[in-house]
Amino acid sequence: MSKTLTKSSTIKADLNGHASNGTSKKSERLPVMKTYKIFINGKFPRTESGRYYQPKGADGKPLANICRSSRKDVRDAVIAARGAVNGWAGRSAFNRSQILYRIGEMLEGRRTQFVHEIMLHGGTREHAEARVSAAIDRWLYYAGWCDKYQAVFSSVNPTNSSHFNFSVYEPTGVVGVMAPEGSALLGLVSMIAPVIAGGNTCIVVASESMPLPAVTFTEVLATSDLPGGVVNLLTGYRSELLKPLVTHMDINAIVVDSATKEERTMLEQEATCNLKRVVYPKISDWHKEEGQSPYFILDTQEVKTTWHPIEKGQGGGGGY
Repeated sequence: MSKTLTKSSTIKADLNGHASNGTSKKSERLPVMKTYKIFINGKFPRTESGRYYQPKGADGKPLANICRSSRKDVRDAVIAARGAVNGWAGRSAFNRSQILYRIGEMLEGRRTQFVHEIMLHGGTREHAEARVSAAIDRWLYYAGWCDKYQAVFSSVNPTNSSHFNFSVYEPTGVVGVMAPEGSALLGLVSMIAPVIAGGNTCIVVASESMPLPAVTFTEVLATSDLPGGVVNLLTGYRSELLKPLVTHMDINAIVVDSATKEERTMLEQEATCNLKRVVYPKISDWHKEEGQSPYFILDTQEVKTTWHPIEKGQGGGGGY
């Protein structure tokens, strides 16, 4: 009887990861490192280059495998963005507002994951929670402006002839966005939201050193009702992707955060090829009030002025 119990106890101990002689045996395993893909046309392809890099966390250890996008990825993203322009710009401003608001709801539901990823990049819990809350609030801020900025900034202009003269804003088209390097989520949404709130589509290059929240953000977009191609996100090296963005002839404008003197010189020279608009946000801290404004929507808008003749009998004052 005692022999049976001893044998049974030994087998149980082996199943629990202990040696049969009663000594402890610690099991070790390698963690499965996540591969974060790029986001083009509502899908998650791997970079065509096959390259990747591993950003380091606060502890100096690699966090994940991040796609190192190429010039070909930029071209694919531009094709997707151009294909989505007419459909997105053609929606009513109120419908765009509804879609952005729904994305804000979904961001709220995944705030725990965003907080965790910002902490992996070195932020404290308090810092991460404040940044995630601010990012969600800012996204909703622009959702509210979708159907209001036209009423505020459009105008009826005085004329010296019998015409009505109206000036209204229209989206410029496809916009390249170089996201802030030092703001993993808040700066990213602060640059994307005004671009698409105004009916544009965009190709975004995420922070090189803190890309995790950016890719998670696109996972939210992929499961929302935002049409594919409206937002396309690339990860990789800023030095490799900035020039392909500004030289691409089918990109109408580019918004670049914290451009160096050398980058500005290159951007302004290359942008002349197709008269591309170059915008440099003057934001010292995206967390402050200066990080949001309806005027940022106008940065990637064109003004369309329409003249309409006043027919005889119109505009005569009338009255009751």
